[in-house]
Amino acid sequence: MQHFALMARFNGWANDRLYETVSRVPDADYRRDCGAFFGSIHRTLNHLLVVDRLWTGRIEGIDRGVRSLDQSLYEDFDSLRRARRDEDARLVALVGRLSPERLASPVVYRRIIGEGLEETRTDHILLTLFNHQTHHRGQVHVLLTQSGVTPPPLDVIFFLEETGLSGTPARPAAQ
Repeated sequence: MQHFALMARFNGWANDRLYETVSRVPDADYRRDCGAFFGSIHRTLNHLLVVDRLWTGRIEGIDRGVRSLDQSLYEDFDSLRRARRDEDARLVALVGRLSPERLASPVVYRRIIGEGLEETRTDHILLTLFNHQTHHRGQVHVLLTQSGVTPPPLDVIFFLEETGLSGTPARPAAQ
């Protein structure tokens, strides 16, 4: 259980760092279709928020209004960034409320792609959510590089050092 709390905090930290870097990208580059799965930096970041809302809603048993994986939630960067911060805080709080029994319990949900119901353990949903975030943040990392912007280091070890959780003194992040 404490690993999920750590990953929820890391997820918010990584998103904050990534969004800070993205804030320096010219709007044309931010919106340009660069051939990534969701095309642009904007659409990829939007997709991450969509999927986090989808999974957390399923865990909580509420409909968060997600109807498609490429649903547009916010057209402007500042609104998307605020929503991302709110979602990251929501995820940290949600994980903090989950007991070991709840983590091992199944969640039944309706598929968004295809038909029918699925059943997945809560802890497996969280593994999926965190892995999904890392996957698409990596895509944004590449898109930043293509735009001529140096992406931030997003490895867990830097989070642990920066937050004092590594057990060693903090040092400047390596590139």
